[in-house]
Amino acid sequence: MATTDKKILVTGSAGFVGMHVAKALLDQGHQVLGIDNFSDYYDVTLKEQRSAVLASYANFRVARLSIDDMASFAPVWEDFAPDIVIHLAAQAGVRYSIDHPETYVASNLVGSFNVLELARRTRPAHLLAASTSSLYGGNTVMPFRETDQCATPLTFYAATKGATELMGHSYAHLFGVPMTFFRFFTVYGPWGRPDMALFKFTRAIIKGEAIDVYNRGEMVRDFTYVEDLAEAVVRLMAAIPGSAPVSPTDSLSAVAPFRVINIGQGDPVKLLDYIAAIEAAVGKPAIMNLLPLQPGEVLRTEASTDLLHALIGYTPSTPVSLGVPQFVAWYRAHYGC
Repeated sequence: MATTDKKILVTGSAGFVGMHVAKALLDQGHQVLGIDNFSDYYDVTLKEQRSAVLASYANFRVARLSIDDMASFAPVWEDFAPDIVIHLAAQAGVRYSIDHPETYVASNLVGSFNVLELARRTRPAHLLAASTSSLYGGNTVMPFRETDQCATPLTFYAATKGATELMGHSYAHLFGVPMTFFRFFTVYGPWGRPDMALFKFTRAIIKGEAIDVYNRGEMVRDFTYVEDLAEAVVRLMAAIPGSAPVSPTDSLSAVAPFRVINIGQGDPVKLLDYIAAIEAAVGKPAIMNLLPLQPGEVLRTEASTDLLHALIGYTPSTPVSLGVPQFVAWYRAHYGC
């Protein structure tokens, strides 16, 4: 193994974001250990297929276990002895958390606690972990900045992610493990989750079925193409939080090697324009059920990308006019339609 190659542990490697991040690391020649329990929250076959893409690399292996099961997790982590940890495993889904909050406790709270405990024991050079833009909740000042207060989450999913950030900060302060938490903004692209809007809308439009459009389409989202996001995550491995801020708006803690950072494009798109891009890529118009705003939904998201660019000189830039057709092409090829 070359001196620049590292041993990197990726939790949630069979997930949508996890697969893309792991693949980007493998393409760079790193040794990657994936951790995933292949839960049945959505089609397990899709997770198996993602993992099979990674398994084609000689420098990848996967351990099938739940991160909330410390007895199984600890020996695998400690045997691998990772240089860097990228923690992406979580129970996802904003709406699902309204009816099934208990599932978020095991993965997002207990599982993340286990990650922090193992990082305390083994001291990786950098622990990077996924948070969410949903944490900005009821905030209305745009763009969302990492230094904004995040005390008004609108869903239990967002609340658990906020809790993991706070847990992480305490461990960074107490034990000196450098940590970076990412706040992802509406990630989309090939190999996406079936519960996400792009997947559901594409499937329905191809079949000539109606799609549910909440708040009658009067919403705006900062959409982030998944390969751009993976590129940002990989670059951030080297941006280890230290003692000096990189900009006046740096979220670097004054008492810990800890930072939160937005990963978004900073160029929000109207939901109806997003749907129009899907229609153009599919070649068929959508049949829309225009419905009221759902509980837990926000009307607009927009990321400040100043800190991200200051740290790595890179900002996601793929427009939906290019990213959506990439997903539709993948969907048609993958499902033969």
